[in-house]
Amino acid sequence: MNVQPTALPGVILLEPRVFADSRGEFFELWSQRKGVEAGLPERFVQANVSRSTKGVLRGLHFQHPSDQGKLVSALEGEIFDVAVDIRLGSPTFGRWVGAILSSTNHKQIYVPEGYAHGFAVMSDSATVHYQTTDFYNPATEGIIRWDDPNLQIDWPVASPLLAPKDAGAPLLSEIAPDRLPRYEAR
Repeated sequence: MNVQPTALPGVILLEPRVFADSRGEFFELWSQRKGVEAGLPERFVQANVSRSTKGVLRGLHFQHPSDQGKLVSALEGEIFDVAVDIRLGSPTFGRWVGAILSSTNHKQIYVPEGYAHGFAVMSDSATVHYQTTDFYNPATEGIIRWDDPNLQIDWPVASPLLAPKDAGAPLLSEIAPDRLPRYEAR
């Protein structure tokens, strides 16, 4: 597995070793041993799959106080995946990183707790798999507007298809401080 750190602490790009032959391909989507060696959590408690069509943008989502880390991959199609540091007091607060994940490049991104997450579908459709470090809790769910001008995310779609809750989401600056995670220096 090739492990690539990003410009944001804890956000990691992973590229598994792919074994291909005339029959197709094989690769490990998750190995606890290799994941922990790469700096990922030892335990994931929930696995989710979403299927979306071209131009759909999901996010920017987070949970607090039941924060979730997410290991994200595109099983089919291609997405532009984004992680935003929303930890109050963090030196990288409000900064983002993005990566193209696809069924052909097999890359995964780990979005740690304390970050918002979203993705835009770039192919005709995409099936996205993500494992989380905590269970989904609608009572602690938060959403940040995808086109928050202070974040300046360079999305590959100008007029995305959005869920009503994403379309009406507040700017990061409009979210009450007690609804956001805090940075803890290590």
